[in-house]
Amino acid sequence: MANITKLALEAALKKELLPKPLDKITINDLAEDCGISRMAFYYHFKDIYDLVEWACLEESRKALQGKKTYDTWQEGLLQIFEAVYENKPFIINAYNAISREQIENFLFQLTHDLIMSVVEEQARSTSLTQEQKSFIADFYKYSFVGIMLDWIKQGMKEDYGEIARMIAITLHGGIANSIRNFTKAEE
Repeated sequence: MANITKLALEAALKKELLPKPLDKITINDLAEDCGISRMAFYYHFKDIYDLVEWACLEESRKALQGKKTYDTWQEGLLQIFEAVYENKPFIINAYNAISREQIENFLFQLTHDLIMSVVEEQARSTSLTQEQKSFIADFYKYSFVGIMLDWIKQGMKEDYGEIARMIAITLHGGIANSIRNFTKAEE
């Protein structure tokens, strides 16, 4: 039941974001749209920004759908772009209403999970430390997030499929090479 209410609040937020900016939406607006009380809202979220963050994480979890292996990470990346694009009014509004740091943190968490899964898989038979694997994932995470933030900032006009393709070309063999380089440096 709790998840149904959260999903209803997410749908209400997305509906409200079409005609007005995030900073003009009230908890009363969302509660009224869902037929719940303000207190019911606060049972699930501490504020509207908490709802925005939850909605973004839910969308990203759906988008990745297990595409976190070496063979599927490119598809996962493309699905992240698709999910962001499909929620364009919501994302643009959130981007303009909340701090860049909050958007970055959300995207960092999302892309780190994707990349770290690939790094863990590729480094399975190595002696790399968790710190080294995290460094590799972070290195690529910052590239992904920077590119995605630029794309969002520019209004999502560029073809995200082409962006994902160029990222895949640039990254091809990069994680495996980074793992080899760390392994050689330790010998």
